[in-house]
Amino acid sequence: MPPREVLLEFISDNPDRASKREIAKAFGLKGDTRVELKDLLRALEEEGLLKKDRKSLSRPGALPPVTVLDITMRDKDGELIGRPAEWPEEQGAAPAVLIRQPSENRGKGKTPAAGLNDRILAKIFPNKDRSGPAYTARVIKVIDKRRGASLGVVHKLSDGELRLLPIDRRGEEMVIEHADIGDAKDGDLVESEVVRSGRFGLPRARVLSVVGSVGSEKAISMIAIYAHGIPHIFPKQVMDEAEDAKPATMSKREDWRDVPLITIDPADAKDHDDAVYAEPDPSPDNPDGVIVTVAIADVSWYIRPGMALDREALKRGNSVYFPDRVVPMLPERISNDLCSLREGEDRPALAVRMTFSKEGRKAGHTFHRIMMKSAAKLSYQQAQAAIDGKPDEKTGPLTDPILKPLWHAYGVLKRGRDRRQPLELDMPERKIVLKSDGTVDRVFVPERLDAHKLIEEMMIQANVAAAETLEKKRQALIYRIHDTPSLAKQETLREFLATLGISMAKGGQMRSNSFNGILSKAEGTPHQVMVNEMVLRSQSQAIYSPENIGHFGLNLMKYAHFTSPIRRYADLIVHRALVGSLGLGEGGITPDEEAQLDDIAAEISTFERRAMAAERDTINRLIAHHLSERIGEEFEGRVSGVTKAGLFVSLPTYGADGFIPISTLGNDYFIFDEAHQALSGEKTGLGYQLGDTVDVRLKQAIPLAGALQFEMLSQGKKLPTATRSFHKSGHKSGHKSGRRGRPTPGTRPPRGRRR
Repeated sequence: MPPREVLLEFISDNPDRASKREIAKAFGLKGDTRVELKDLLRALEEEGLLKKDRKSLSRPGALPPVTVLDITMRDKDGELIGRPAEWPEEQGAAPAVLIRQPSENRGKGKTPAAGLNDRILAKIFPNKDRSGPAYTARVIKVIDKRRGASLGVVHKLSDGELRLLPIDRRGEEMVIEHADIGDAKDGDLVESEVVRSGRFGLPRARVLSVVGSVGSEKAISMIAIYAHGIPHIFPKQVMDEAEDAKPATMSKREDWRDVPLITIDPADAKDHDDAVYAEPDPSPDNPDGVIVTVAIADVSWYIRPGMALDREALKRGNSVYFPDRVVPMLPERISNDLCSLREGEDRPALAVRMTFSKEGRKAGHTFHRIMMKSAAKLSYQQAQAAIDGKPDEKTGPLTDPILKPLWHAYGVLKRGRDRRQPLELDMPERKIVLKSDGTVDRVFVPERLDAHKLIEEMMIQANVAAAETLEKKRQALIYRIHDTPSLAKQETLREFLATLGISMAKGGQMRSNSFNGILSKAEGTPHQVMVNEMVLRSQSQAIYSPENIGHFGLNLMKYAHFTSPIRRYADLIVHRALVGSLGLGEGGITPDEEAQLDDIAAEISTFERRAMAAERDTINRLIAHHLSERIGEEFEGRVSGVTKAGLFVSLPTYGADGFIPISTLGNDYFIFDEAHQALSGEKTGLGYQLGDTVDVRLKQAIPLAGALQFEMLSQGKKLPTATRSFHKSGHKSGHKSGRRGRPTPGTRPPRGRRR
């Protein structure tokens, strides 16, 4: 066995060879020694010296093998230097990365050319030269060509001077000379560049272009679109290809137009990419079994590899949904017309017929390339009302022949789901309804209906079937994977639950039903919401990958996104893989695509996180704008995050989080206890813990930055002995009244994951 220090150095220097198998091979470990290696690696994880990401190990704070970088400067030799686009503040300064671009490959399609201020997707390697940057990188793809421009809002002072107000909470106010204003007016959102930045006084900016007025409808989401670099204007070539597209033919298609498939979607949905139908299985070998059919829009017929439409779809990765608009992955001619499964119109689709026993066990499935005609377009509320005995004119004739068999089939599938026991978090999502002027009208939690659960479970089973079929065909594909929680996160959760008197098994392989047991213990107690949030935070991020490790949250070994090719590029890849491997005609996956699946999976995982951040920032800004006229009002909130800098408090009514700096909590030295998610006073023992219900006063709202700051009105409570005893351990991190706390108002605690 190598010494611990040698092992850690090897993992730091070889992130691409940091799996247990590769480490064992590198050090020539065999037999019982490999078991010792496994135990040592687990011990290093538990000590926080290593972290596990899928099958690979890395040092905490180290860059993953594939990372998004912003190229920020050149070194003294003229080489490009980048830093990770996302880096947690608590880890200090982001590491520098030297961008390698072999000159002989430039312009020949082998290595994409990158430049200053570009955002790139890069393969990361530790730098062997200890005197230079910590890492070197090979450019995989230039994500965004940037001009060093920043976004801000023009503001005219009473004396006529012009300022550029930042839209990022880390931004800086700048001066604009009248000669540099261009066509911008007071209140315009603009792109600008810094023209002077000295040691004294505000930097000076020049307006490059006008995005639009912040007072106009949809301005808030446009800020997020520009700030995150989301492509939102389709190039002319893309639009031309979409307009020239012709309806699909019957070539190699089965005619299923007499099958009464129906779509069930939100009432305001404009595109419909999935349809369902269920019937009893007539086979005597499967008594009381059911056949469930799921049909998905055949986007692969229209979007072929090499087309401008395909390049643009990959560049976007997915559709992005804001309260006031959608930035689609595909032009409306494709998404809302040719590929939308419209009621009563012929549409091409890929369908899967799945047979289940009465216990909910799948007996088999088959895929088909079809032409279908939707029998009805229903909303979730319509379908649910019909089943609940309140049909309308449209659903009345459909209830017995179509809807009741669907609900019966859902009951069968639910038996299988209950046996599988996926992670059952209770985290309701709020929906924002806007007025005609783009401001917030109301915020509410939509009712979760059985109609929603029916569609969700049928889509999950279709996704499983797609992964199983492609594996059986030995066809390369992109999986949707979700790793088990890291040992470090498990330990943090275990220590926190102990303060509530809830036990959690230590060691061994955690399963989703282990977490469900924890959630059931907290159900109906004052800690229910808090425990759900902490379990959520313990989970890994779901991503796309051509290597399968299963989906922990769904408790599935084989899972691939297949059911939304209109809005997710991953699903389009899976459709092409099915078409190619099953010999279903034109539009199959190509060898070039198969060779690029690693890079494609990394890109679309990154773009998904980009979309989530943009959606979250937009909601923050909308709520901050909505509450900006209520400064000084009091609200009941809940402590939703605890850091050494202060408390995050959420307002359940609005789904918004605000910040309370630790320096404003009281005249005591407050100590941060990470394990117990608490801040407590050293002298009084009074403090605040995650999940506490508190009264707060809104002190500040910054709409453009989406930031809220609160003042605490509730007195702290006596914290559990386990928390207070932490004071004596010597691990103090706190502030007295009057000392500044970080982060700045509006910074949010960790949020949820997507399946």
